[in-house]
Amino acid sequence: MKPLILLCLCCLISPVKGADNLLLVSIDGLRWQEVFQGYQDDVIDLESFKQAKSALEKQFGAANPIERRQKLMPFLWNVIAKNGVLIGNRELGSNMHVTNDYWFSYPGYNELLTGKADPNINSNQAINNPNVTILEWLNKQSSYKDKVAAFGSWDVFPAIVNRDRSKVPINAGFESAKWPELSDKAKWLNELQKDIPSPWHNVRLDAFTVGFAEEYILVHQPKVIYVALGETDDFAHQGNYPEYLRGANRSDQFIKTLWELLQSIEQYKDNTNLVITVDHGRGDSAASWQHHASPVAVKGYLNGLSQYKNGIAGADQIWLAAMGPDIKKLGEMRNTADVTLSQVAATSLRLLDLDPHYFSKGIAEPLAITREE
Repeated sequence: MKPLILLCLCCLISPVKGADNLLLVSIDGLRWQEVFQGYQDDVIDLESFKQAKSALEKQFGAANPIERRQKLMPFLWNVIAKNGVLIGNRELGSNMHVTNDYWFSYPGYNELLTGKADPNINSNQAINNPNVTILEWLNKQSSYKDKVAAFGSWDVFPAIVNRDRSKVPINAGFESAKWPELSDKAKWLNELQKDIPSPWHNVRLDAFTVGFAEEYILVHQPKVIYVALGETDDFAHQGNYPEYLRGANRSDQFIKTLWELLQSIEQYKDNTNLVITVDHGRGDSAASWQHHASPVAVKGYLNGLSQYKNGIAGADQIWLAAMGPDIKKLGEMRNTADVTLSQVAATSLRLLDLDPHYFSKGIAEPLAITREE
């Protein structure tokens, strides 16, 4: 059985080179449970959501989990699942997890973008990343120089990407768009962002992140685009399950909007791969769903969660979806070997027809082994 399993994972990417562009999207802390099953009964049945339950059932309810997940994330299930691959449904034996020891955001994003965990990245403080991300490396290659861009809702992303050293154009947090040739809409978004309050002090609403990304794409047409959405995690930390679900639904719609924009532009049409994943999971019960932390983290940076002395079960469990010319139509995977967040960096480089080992010899292997030249 194992050779067959490995063969399936190694065939995630087709042997024919088809795309010059990559759209990498992360959705902060969105659990695999909602992605693969829709809203969770054990959570919406909590007393605190009694008044919101009927509205949630009307908006996202259905006869079974398959239909519920389609209502929650219709683009993911009606388009990506039919034309690409999804990994991470543990009910079907498809497991994906982080390899870092902390199970929260900065360590997760570092692992995602560098291809390996760093034990020294152990907080969410906005400290410039000492590690080189694939975005930085690509920006220094002749074929991708000034053709890489990043957009994030969380204000720590300039440090994660190490903007000062990498020179990667990044718009994150509450920053205004400042690139050359600002469109009228980008100027309008700059003003609108100042006038519309965010629920959080360090994370803006995802609509601005996506809006700025779209305007940058239209003017500069980068080859590699990273978009980091954040609402799901912050609504979860507030214990606001209704808005966490709506944030997941909006994330799905934002990805649809980005994908359709790219398909309307000649450079990107049928010439772009899409990869979606998350930085960490969340607690796997109604009591812990809003939190995430490892046993190490609760003894250190996240000691406010010290009641979970063994860490928060499920917070290391993640998922991935992908679609594009280089990605085989395998649909929802089942009974696979475990895969990790650290493999996304190498997979992204392989999708650009680059050897990941030129980036770093120490990173995890890509989900696919090779393409035919």
